[in-house]
Amino acid sequence: MAKKKAGGSTSLGRDSQSKRLGVKKSDSEFVKSGNILIRQRGNKYYPGLNVSQGKDDTLFATSDGFIKYKSKKKKSFDGSLKKIKLVEVVAK
Repeated sequence: MAKKKAGGSTSLGRDSQSKRLGVKKSDSEFVKSGNILIRQRGNKYYPGLNVSQGKDDTLFATSDGFIKYKSKKKKSFDGSLKKIKLVEVVAK
């Protein structure tokens, strides 16, 4: 007769790798064209001047310059105002 019960496989121990999201370049930092500024899911930050958005919502610089973070009020589809965060690249 066995002294211990047979240990089966566990259902725990699996997890996806972290996606390293977040702000990659800080305010008033110099960036080159093509540099990734922010990796995000959804629009927490919106692209402004000289910044474009990739298909995975990544914001990247389209020209050389310094980063500027701004907040702005944007009118929603129902007419209400929503405060958003803008990311811009200002030329040297």
